[in-house]
This record gives sequence, structure tokens and C-alpha cells, in this order.
Amino acid sequence: MSRIPLIAGNWKMYKTGPEAVETALDLEKLCLDITDVEVMIAPTYLSLPLVATALRDSNIKVGVQNLYFEEQGAFTGEVSAQMTKAAGAEYAIIGHSERRQYFGETDLSVSKKIKAAIQSNLKPVLCIGETEAQRDEQKTFSILDKQVSNGLKGLSFDELENLVLAYEPVWAIGTGKTASVDQVDEVHQYLRSLLEKLFSKDFSGKTRILYGGSVNPDNVKELMGIKDVDGALVGGASLDAEKFINIIKYRDL
Repeated sequence: MSRIPLIAGNWKMYKTGPEAVETALDLEKLCLDITDVEVMIAPTYLSLPLVATALRDSNIKVGVQNLYFEEQGAFTGEVSAQMTKAAGAEYAIIGHSERRQYFGETDLSVSKKIKAAIQSNLKPVLCIGETEAQRDEQKTFSILDKQVSNGLKGLSFDELENLVLAYEPVWAIGTGKTASVDQVDEVHQYLRSLLEKLFSKDFSGKTRILYGGSVNPDNVKELMGIKDVDGALVGGASLDAEKFINIIKYRDL
């Protein structure tokens, strides 16, 4: 089944508003002829409306790095799904390992955030992945099963039609380490079969599964050659337009 690759850039806590707009506009020029890959960037909350406005007529989608699951209320410092949608987001990255590690995100809060994103017509990018200790203890599949099952609990096939899964082994994020082709292939096959078990073969076949974890121009072509890899969630290498375009144009490498 054909799935359009998604190459997404998570800009994390980098770039002021003007810097984000400048990089976004540089990337827009480089992506003018891109038709076979969907491109998304996720700037900070403050930069989101600026970047979304700058890219309004481009072929680059904009996402948000996080959101809160309540619609509104006395939740100082939080931003709702509706607010990010109104600011120009189309995608929402949810459950990134840094959110789980540093901010106490749990499978329950992730599930609530996915539901909030769907209710606001955002496309959720559910991040999952094991730590190095969990892999060493051969718990990779049980951890991923738990994160996916609990994260999507109570949601239907129709509600999840725009779901994107992003597998990011925690030990490979920002470390320069990348999972081997065999490791990525094994995990992505498992995730594909897990989605079929939880929902249906049709749903599994339509859902894009991204790989993330120190993706760069040197390894992207090999990673994208793996059967069940439908794109990449890119961190540091997405902050530079010239470097990111080489990932986006992986077929030309």
C-alpha cells in the first residue's frame, strides 16, 4: 500500500521568532519542487503563528511540539490544541521522549493529548521508544506495545485516520547513535503488525511510521530504504535549511 513519506523537523527549544521565520523561508525556496514527500516543521509555541503565516502559500506543513489536553481553564503556562490549531498548526507531536523524561509525561496524558488533538482536527504524531536499559533487558517490544496500546486506548479507526507513529529509540536521540538497519526493520515490522492487531490490516497499511533518532543526510537514504519506514522525525539536522533539504531529497543522494 502506497504511503506518502513524511519528513518532519522538530525544532525543539531553538530559534527566536525572526530566526524561525528566516529558516522557514529558506526552506520554502528549497522545497519548491518537492511533490513526492510531505514536509513538516514544528517550531516553538511563540514562533508557530509567525512561521505558519510565512509558509501560508507553501507546500510545507507546520506542527506543534506539544499541547495540553484541556480546552481552556486555569492551567498557567499551558496551550490547548484549539489554540495551536488557530495559530496555524496542522500536526501535533505528542509524547516525545523528552516530554516523558523531563516533564513527567505518561501514557495516560499522551492518550488525553491525542484525543484533544483529534477533536481540534490536528494530525497527531505519537512518539514512542525504549531506553538503552530497556533494550538491553530485551523489553523493547513490551514497552512499545504498552506505549501504543495505552496511547491509543478508546480511539477508533475513523478517529485515527490521520495518525502518524514515530519510533525514536531514546538512546539514539541527539546522541549521534542510530539504530542499525536490522534494528529499525525489526521494530517497524513489529509496529505494523501491532497496528493490525489493535485495529485492522487496512488501518495498519495506511498508517505512516516514521523513524527518529540522529537522522542526518548521511544515513537517511539507508533508513528510508527499509520497507516499513515511511519517513523521519528529524531533530538537530532540521535546524539548518541546507542540511534538512538533503534529508528531504533523500532519493537524490
